[in-house]
Amino acid sequence: MKADVLVDTSIWIEYFNHRQSENGETVEDLLRKGRVVLTGIVVTELLQGAKLKNEFDAILDSILALPFLDATLNTWIEAGRIFYSLRKKGVTIPTTDVVLASLAKENQCLLFSLDSHFERIPGLKLYPEPVLKRPR
Repeated sequence: MKADVLVDTSIWIEYFNHRQSENGETVEDLLRKGRVVLTGIVVTELLQGAKLKNEFDAILDSILALPFLDATLNTWIEAGRIFYSLRKKGVTIPTTDVVLASLAKENQCLLFSLDSHFERIPGLKLYPEPVLKRPR
């Protein structure tokens, strides 16, 4: 199975602080299966939240081995396109999250986040994928 789930900072924080939570256990399972990918925005947000040097080092050690997605010029253009289309509808999402969504779309990844505003981004696939219920 390929690494195909881009984990947002909100989920990582829960993972590091509450590993026994449902989301913490889900991240642990995704890590065991080699499905997690990382990107620069998430790395920066995680590290800036450390209060002590040993926390900073522990976070860094935990994430260094993960596959990494770099933003390309196309990532930034798509982010601008997403931002533009949402603004026309009166929707504002933080720039960092729009870039994260663009990166997930570009790399055909699912995005795992606690932030519900990602649901407003057309074409973005979220993790866990919704289960479609068939009518009886």
